Amino acid sequence: MPKTSQEWKAIALEFNKKWNFPHGLGALDGKHIVIQSPMNSSSEFYNYKHNFSIVLMALVDANYCFTFADIGCQGRIGDSGVFRNTILFKKLDAGNLMIPEDEPLPMTDIPIPYVFVADDAFALGPHLMKPFAGIYEKGTKEIIFNYRLSRARPIVENVFGIMEAIFRVFGKPMQLEPEKA
Repeated sequence: MPKTSQEWKAIALEFNKKWNFPHGLGALDGKHIVIQSPMNSSSEFYNYKHNFSIVLMALVDANYCFTFADIGCQGRIGDSGVFRNTILFKKLDAGNLMIPEDEPLPMTDIPIPYVFVADDAFALGPHLMKPFAGIYEKGTKEIIFNYRLSRARPIVENVFGIMEAIFRVFGKPMQLEPEKA
C-alpha cells in the first residue's frame, strides 16, 4: 500500500491517464471465494448467492495491480460491512493513509478530494466515490460522472477475473475450513 501522498498521486495520475478519472486512488470491491460449508458454522458464511464463502476485499490500481487485499470475512456480510472491518478503512477513517490534500481539477478553482471508486454496495464517503443513483438526461454532469466512474471501477472486477483464470482453485468451492482457505 502506498506510504506517501506522492505514491498516491502517482496512482491517481495513472487513473487519469488510462481511465479518464482524475483523483482516482484505486478501484475497490469484494469477491466471494466459495468454500465448502464450514463445520458448526450455521449460516455464518452463507451469502446472498446461496453458497458459503469468505470475502476477498481488494483495492487495485490503474494497472491491474493489488495495492491492498484483505481476506477472510464471512460471506454473509455485505461489501460495505467487510470494508469497515479492514485495516484500509481503519487507516482511512483515522486519517493515517497519507492521502493527498484536496486539489482543484484542471481549469477549475474548486478543491476536489482524491477518492477510491466503488459500486453501490459501498457507503459514500469523503474519499469513497460511487455512481449517482437514479436516471438523468443525456449530457448532464451526473451522466458524465457515472460514465467516467463506470470506466474506472470495473478494473477491480477484471483483476478478479484474471485471478480466477490463472488460479483455477477460485473457480470451484475450496474444500478447506475458512482459516485455511
